[in-house]
Amino acid sequence: MLIMGRLKEPETMTSGIKTHLFTKMILDRCKTVLILSSIVCTLAVVISLRKLLSYDGRFSKPFSPLPAGLYGNYIETVSDSTPSWVPNHQNGVRDAEAVVSLNAALDMKNNGKADKALKLFQHAFALSPKHADILNHYGEFLEDTKNDVVKADELYTLALTNYPEHTGALVNRQRTASIVENLDREMLRKIDDKRDALQSIPENNSALRRAKKEAYFQHIYHTVAIEGNTMSLSQTRSILETRIAVSGKSIDEHNEILGLDAAMKYINSTLLYRLRDISMGDILEIHKRVLGHVDPVEGGHFRRTQVYVGGHIPPGPSEIQQLMIQFLDWLNSEDALDLHPVRYAALAHYKLVHIHPFIDGNGRTSRLLMNLVLMQAGYPPVIIAKQHRHLYYQHLQTANEGDVRPFVRFIAQCTERTLNLYLWATSEFSHMVPAIGQPHILTGEPMEEEDHLL
Repeated sequence: MLIMGRLKEPETMTSGIKTHLFTKMILDRCKTVLILSSIVCTLAVVISLRKLLSYDGRFSKPFSPLPAGLYGNYIETVSDSTPSWVPNHQNGVRDAEAVVSLNAALDMKNNGKADKALKLFQHAFALSPKHADILNHYGEFLEDTKNDVVKADELYTLALTNYPEHTGALVNRQRTASIVENLDREMLRKIDDKRDALQSIPENNSALRRAKKEAYFQHIYHTVAIEGNTMSLSQTRSILETRIAVSGKSIDEHNEILGLDAAMKYINSTLLYRLRDISMGDILEIHKRVLGHVDPVEGGHFRRTQVYVGGHIPPGPSEIQQLMIQFLDWLNSEDALDLHPVRYAALAHYKLVHIHPFIDGNGRTSRLLMNLVLMQAGYPPVIIAKQHRHLYYQHLQTANEGDVRPFVRFIAQCTERTLNLYLWATSEFSHMVPAIGQPHILTGEPMEEEDHLL
């Protein structure tokens, strides 16, 4: 018995040592895991900070569209069924007449009769808007007589879109491309200066608070008016302030205004100051509020049927999910974030409205997404005046045809007009906030109507 007891004692000691060593090994491994996890988390924070610091726009002071105390169908593009310029049996007669008008315009131009030449160029363009020779000569005329390099460049681009091997348009486009790019950059620099001037005004400035309130009403009024809402500005203001119905107006028109108000307040309270990427859920939540009062069944859901919009046939319903994933990948990519905020916002608007993911409310949702991007970069929400509805559609159609730059310029013009409204309303000489549709007050000159291209 004594021998057996002595044998068991070393066995017990050995077992204790093994247990101690095993416990120590487990603790060492846990420490290693904790150290590695800390290193990984630190690296993730450093990378995230570097990403944020590399994009100055994200650190711009966000612009809240709502002053303190204020609580509370897809865009139809211009239909053009004319196919790319290739003479055929159906359009041959029109092309022949257009060429006759073109030759007459060139004769008038050579004889120094610019006014008559302009009318003949307009007639030729109206008859055959995709004829490469007409587009090229028309662009040269605008460049030579009107010094309108931007519009000439657009015509050269359209000519090459329809006929890539057109030598004259190719030579002209190579000459004007860099000039137009410099003009665009200068325009964006001017807009940035106005944004900085607006940001320098204290938030508690009474004139700024008044301007925000009035601009908020105007934004909702013009946004729904583009879609065909017949409410006046005063009626829109009354609905938002009192929630009392306006007699003689439909329930849907009331609900469109209330839906946009709800979406704007959602963006202001939830998305505006958030630093993380814009998600699929964010866009669905915006649309849910846009359409929630009009059609709560479809609000916040992708369409399940094919739709047809003017000359544009959007993707089928089975493609929407994948296209939206690709769109969001671009929206949150470094390449997109490196763009100037106005270009970034305009492209986001166009890409979303081109997909047409919803059965209704695509235009309003796209404009809200555009303004979210702009407000995060310190710009006020852009007002696209209902008076410029035809230009809005025309530039969307031009983008569908391959040149998105006119649409970006149009959004830049609207951005500058909105900034002018705020700066004018907060100046010492202002006694009222002007209506966005009064161009002589906002810019001193009417917005370019591009009559020569209509």
